[in-house]
Amino acid sequence: MTELIPVDGGATTIHLPGMGRSEAESVRQLESAALAMPQVHIPTDHAFHAGMYARTIMIPAGVALTGAQIKIPTILIISGDTLIFGENGPTRYAGYHVALGQCGRKQAFYALRDTYLTMLFPMDAATVDEAERRFTDEYEKLFSRREKERE
Repeated sequence: MTELIPVDGGATTIHLPGMGRSEAESVRQLESAALAMPQVHIPTDHAFHAGMYARTIMIPAGVALTGAQIKIPTILIISGDTLIFGENGPTRYAGYHVALGQCGRKQAFYALRDTYLTMLFPMDAATVDEAERRFTDEYEKLFSRREKERE
């Protein structure tokens, strides 16, 4: 078993590296298995301001989530208590963290407590659809797309 590395504390800046093919493929396998389980509705809040796009979700405690593969550098703000599975196995992030995320990430999260994630990046898009297509090629898998289907 991989040693769990806790990252506790206040407003710390961390780095989320890009992932190699094998690590991203492991997350895809987890994603496929998770789709066979009951799904939790996770709404997405979107904001455009000053040339930036921000999208916020809340992962309820006890819920696992896999993210879309990100093709641009982003900032990810983490507030809560979550495990993030990356290239070195799971790392626990408790509290508030600002993560400098590289392109090529496809991560899995498990919320130990309710955890808010806000991803932001510069974007000149005028719509959520346009912004989503620019940050990932997996935009059809995003929760925000499922929200549109529910309407």
